Formats: sequence, structure tokens, C-alpha cells
Amino acid sequence: MPMDQPIRLLRPKAEDQIELKVLPPLSLYIHIPWCVRKCPYCDFNSHEAKGDLPEADYLDALVADLDQALPLVWGRNVHTVFFGGGTPSLFSPEAVDRLLAAIRARLPLRPLAEITLEANPGTVEAAKFRGFRQAGVTRVSLGIQSFNPEHLKALGRIHDDREARAAVDLALEHFDNVNLDLMYGLPGQTAEQAEADIAAAVAAGPRHVSWYHLTLEPHTPFYRHPPALPAEDLMAEIEQRGRAALQAGGYERYEVSAYAQPGAECRHNLNYWRFGDYLGIGAGAHGKLSFHDRVLRQARHRGPPKYMEAALAGHPMARETPVPPAELGFEFMMNALRLARGFPAPLFEERTGLPLLTMARQLDEAKARGLLTRDAERLRPTERGLLFLNDLLGVFLPDRAASFV
Repeated sequence: MPMDQPIRLLRPKAEDQIELKVLPPLSLYIHIPWCVRKCPYCDFNSHEAKGDLPEADYLDALVADLDQALPLVWGRNVHTVFFGGGTPSLFSPEAVDRLLAAIRARLPLRPLAEITLEANPGTVEAAKFRGFRQAGVTRVSLGIQSFNPEHLKALGRIHDDREARAAVDLALEHFDNVNLDLMYGLPGQTAEQAEADIAAAVAAGPRHVSWYHLTLEPHTPFYRHPPALPAEDLMAEIEQRGRAALQAGGYERYEVSAYAQPGAECRHNLNYWRFGDYLGIGAGAHGKLSFHDRVLRQARHRGPPKYMEAALAGHPMARETPVPPAELGFEFMMNALRLARGFPAPLFEERTGLPLLTMARQLDEAKARGLLTRDAERLRPTERGLLFLNDLLGVFLPDRAASFV
């Protein structure tokens, strides 16, 4: 249903209900939808800023959105907060401070909660980072993508390699936990160039590196006009050498595309991957909320003007869709099997309300194909399973699973 149509709140039928004994941890995602320039590979809900940002109006809309969602999460502790985008660092520290104060006034924010803000080089300076830190942000994620000026230009980034290095230095000066986003498989990239990007990141000394390959997503300029990307055999070499370089630099791979020094894993993303709950507010934000008898997916209006108009008018903000029990197993596996260490067996039933036995045939198949390993305590993907993750997840597709209703 298009988000510009009247929103109908859906309720699950009685026979579709489940029983969760304990609710998962709750995170809060806040979407800031503007950026300086839309990158040609980006399929996120982001919009080029034209003129001054409607910062005050958008903040009012976010608070109204949160107020409307409170009955669904009332009294639950918020473990992590994540400002994503777009480019959240386009907003002022004062705006972030105001919003975090509004959150604390409405929901119990856990002591020492991880609060992450995404930032792009070219949109931050020392005073801004200092202000974000004072507002309560504890972790910054920098969209570097590459330290190679030619690759940055090919990706349509607004910063060059010097601005990238300067932004990293500034972030590390103000935050103990910094993530660098790096991409590989870039147009014309060699294995040596990809390895040089990793070497530059490791030398800078962030506690976390996200290293993921460029994909051509539908509805993007790169999809319509594909650039020349590395061949399959070269991509495999880049992946192998890159993983080795990150591990040699002291970063453990704990998720398909995430590497961290000990204790620096992204707690917000770990909650996603462990099938925790998250309330998403902001234009186009998605959420997943569990109750004792059902799991709901939510989606907000994508367009910022429509979103602000609906929020400030007090109209329903989210389309709610119950997740059928027959799909819960796949959704859990789709997240948890991204983790290199997998998950403890009891977590499946704790987060889905279903016994792990319902996945017995699929688990046996994945194990027989060398994609999954299992012992008395944990289920985890093998190295082959991580390398061919789509094959592993395909084993658990809902149309292959038994019906639980």
C-alpha cells in the first residue's frame, strides 16, 4: 500500500498468534533523510537538501511521531539509539541535544546506552563533533567509502581523500568508539587499491570498520548505467586479502561486513541481528516490535514533506503489518546467521515464540551442504556459509517451511 494513502492498522487473526515469554531488547532508530548530494549507488530513503533544512519542523515531527508510538513501547528500556540517514551530521548539535532530551523525557534510556550518529566527511568540523559529544552521542560512524580520490569521485562522494583523513582524525579526537564505512569492488578497483584503503583505515586506529562490497541496487543511476566493476575472480581475491588485512590489524569479523576491536562491536546492529526490537521514527523509517502474542513490522511515510505534514496534523504515522508465524523463522535466520558466531539455540524460541524443532529439516539441509555447524550450545554459519550467505538463507525461505498456523 503506498504510504501516501490512508493508513490502516492491521491486527493479526487469533489463529496467527504466538506467545513470547520475554520481550527482546528495544532500540530506537531515528532517520534524518537529507544529504548534500545523492550518491549514484544509494537506494536509501535520502533526499538532496535544497536550501535550508527544515530542522525545527522535522524535530517537531519526530517528537510527535515518538509520542504517537509510546503506547506500543511504554515502560520499555531503550538500549541503543542510532541516528541514520541521509546525513544526520547535517543537523546541528543543538537539534540532536533537543531530540535526545525529548527521548529521555518519554522513555527510560539505559545508563551508558550506545548512541550512534552517522556522519559524512565534508559535513563536520571540530565544533560540531564537540557539540554532538556534549549532546550525548557516544559513537560516530563515518561514511568514508574509500581513501582513493579517483574512487571517491567515481562514487559521487562530496569529499576527497584529504577531507576523509581529516574527518577521521577529528572523530577520533572526540569519540572513543568510531566506525569507518569502507566499500570494495569499486569501479576499476584493484586488489592492491582495496588493500590500501584497509591499510589507511587500520593505521588511523578506529575501533570498528564496516567493509562491504558495492552492489548495484534497482532504481539507482548505477543500476541504470552500470560502471565497470571488478571481475568475479578479482572480487574473490579482494575479499580474501581484505579480510586477512583487517584481521591482521586486530579487527575480529563478528558479522558478514563488520569488524571490531575487542568490546567495540556495534550494540545497535547486534540487536538487529539477534532479532531484537527497534522503534523507527522519521521519514521512511521501519521498525519491528514484539508483543507477547505477535510481532509487528512498521513503516513510516517516505517523503519528508508528507511525513512532517502527517506528524504535525496528528495523523497515523505508521503502517503496521503482523509478521505471520510461518515467516518468523526465516526472518530470525536472515538476521542471526549474518553473525560469525551465530546464536545460542534457545534464542530462536525466545525471539520467535516457536520451537527450534520447526526448523529441523532446514537445519539438517544447511548442515549437509556445509553451510552451517551446530553443537550443544550454538548454531553458526561455516566459513562457506558466510561466503555464500544467500545460499544459506535460501534454505530457510518461508515457502520451503512448514506452516505453523
